[in-house]
Amino acid sequence: MFEDLRGKRALVTGAFGGLGSHFAKVLAGAGVQVALAGRRVEAGQQIVAQIKQDRGAACVVPMDVTDAASVADAFDAAESLLGGPVQIVVNNAGIAVTRPAVECDAHDWQSVIDVNLNGAWRVAQTAGQRMIAQREGSILNIASILGLRVAQQVPAYAAAKAGLIHLTQALALEWARHGVRVNALAPGYIETDLNRDFFASEAGQALIRRVPQRRIGQPDDLNGALLLLASDAAAFMTGAVLAIDGGHLVSSL
Repeated sequence: MFEDLRGKRALVTGAFGGLGSHFAKVLAGAGVQVALAGRRVEAGQQIVAQIKQDRGAACVVPMDVTDAASVADAFDAAESLLGGPVQIVVNNAGIAVTRPAVECDAHDWQSVIDVNLNGAWRVAQTAGQRMIAQREGSILNIASILGLRVAQQVPAYAAAKAGLIHLTQALALEWARHGVRVNALAPGYIETDLNRDFFASEAGQALIRRVPQRRIGQPDDLNGALLLLASDAAAFMTGAVLAIDGGHLVSSL
């Protein structure tokens, strides 16, 4: 179904751990040439080695999404290493600070906003400028269900993800006429190395019981939506926000 992805070129931000590395591996498995972008280059090289072992094509480019020059340099490097313009961008870099709102200081707030919203904007704008020139491209912003409904103790994260969803729709509106699609994935609670211990705890199990499917999501649960939005199968989709959350958003208040 996604044969059109073979040979395309993608850049994934925040690609050296968690969901970012998973997205890179899934795209590479579909035949996409992938540039993994982030700050921990040594970790990225290990992931690239795994991808190549599985006969995928991948490379590493350093990128700090809080630095506009670094973002531009990363796109230049990716285009050089991949042998052509980037056609797919997975805008995934993000951080979280868990703290009650009354205890959230200026640094907590600014650091989350600068990576999750401002950083996503820098990457999307840089990608958009290049994709408009080539009249082709798909940008996938990785949002969250917390951009649609809030939770406690993550005020900056929720605000940033809500902003990212509106940014997705604003860019989709502006760039549709240029052949550039901008969509968002809004994952629910997905199990990763960072949260596995929490979800095994009593508090984590209680949270899982609030999900209508009564389970935590796995990274593979995101694969279908990722490949759909990256491919020509979604050629008439732009400005969409796909929630992948086991029904969490529609659960009773």
